[in-house]
Amino acid sequence: MKLKRMPAAVLAALTGLTALTACGSGKRDSSSTAEKTDDAPMLSAADTVRDMGLGINLGNTFESCGDWINKSAVQNYETGWGSPVITKEMIQGYADEGFGVLRIPVAWSNMMGDNYTINPDYLARVHEVTDWALDTGMYVLLNIHWDGGWWDGFAEADKKDECMKKYARIWEQLAVEFGDEDGHLIFESLNEEGCWDSIWNHYSHSTMPEKNTAYALLNEINQTFVDLIRGTGGKNAERCLLIAGYATDIDMTCDPLFVMPEDPAGRCIVSVHYYTPATFCILEEDASWGKARSDWGTEDDIDQMYQYMEMLKIRFADKGVPVIIGEYGCPHKNKDNESIRKFVTKVCEMALKRDFCPVLWDTTGNFYDRNTCKMTDQELHDQMFALLSQDRAAA
Repeated sequence: MKLKRMPAAVLAALTGLTALTACGSGKRDSSSTAEKTDDAPMLSAADTVRDMGLGINLGNTFESCGDWINKSAVQNYETGWGSPVITKEMIQGYADEGFGVLRIPVAWSNMMGDNYTINPDYLARVHEVTDWALDTGMYVLLNIHWDGGWWDGFAEADKKDECMKKYARIWEQLAVEFGDEDGHLIFESLNEEGCWDSIWNHYSHSTMPEKNTAYALLNEINQTFVDLIRGTGGKNAERCLLIAGYATDIDMTCDPLFVMPEDPAGRCIVSVHYYTPATFCILEEDASWGKARSDWGTEDDIDQMYQYMEMLKIRFADKGVPVIIGEYGCPHKNKDNESIRKFVTKVCEMALKRDFCPVLWDTTGNFYDRNTCKMTDQELHDQMFALLSQDRAAA
């Protein structure tokens, strides 16, 4: 979510964080590079999502961006928003804590040459970390994340074709680079950028013709994504694909104008984010648009979450489209710890009950400590995974 990225970016710019952590050196030893072997047939999309359990994001890491980094080095992007260099031990720690899926946001155009060719060192580094996660048995969600706002060009007639060319070039390269990975790797079409206020201001809640245009544009991009990945063949012809909803907002994604792409493999999953209420989930202090909340958990709060979860169930799950909540969470600053636990566990509870997979948004030191390779709040950890155990036992 763009609103919570920049403070970390500014901090990193001032401090130049690039230190290694106590969890490991960041070097991959030769024992972790075993050859890929043929795998069992890929699960259906619904079975895949059920198999994931609970997930977490490797946030503010490979999606960091900023002109001040100036394409200087792969590691400078990796650490640019406050993350230490990622190590194999850190990734293993996510699995050891019980997470079944790691979402890896990436700003691929950070280091890109002619014809939108991704820097091979940048691509190799993301692939290395992806393999570390896959080697643990976790699923990986790999996406195109916000990177400087080039997505805005899709809304401009004289820039749309070039933006689509860039989009296609990125996915062509990723499809080849990661094509041999098994069904534990899932491609995600985009992040939250599938909305264009220059076409239709979604805050207006209007139903003017421009709304149709905006939704049609996202539907076109998502269909292009599916057609391109499937067209590369091999395991990409069958792997699950995660389709970003309109702004990944639940209300707008449940709108009839949002259409899941046609997929010959029938393995598409819808992606939404849950940061409601924003005054609790996003704001750390009062802003012009809202007063920051430090607590969460009233009957109205819980009912609001229930209504959104039911909306997703009726619109997608009941029609055979699995759901991944690709981001949810809140900052810790100026928040009541018990309210954080209530919010996170309630999302887990309601999502698991409906066979959704919730993927916690996390940045360095927020929910997971990249130095100790443990959750920062073990009470919260125990509550989350008790819910998962109960859900699995009841299945």
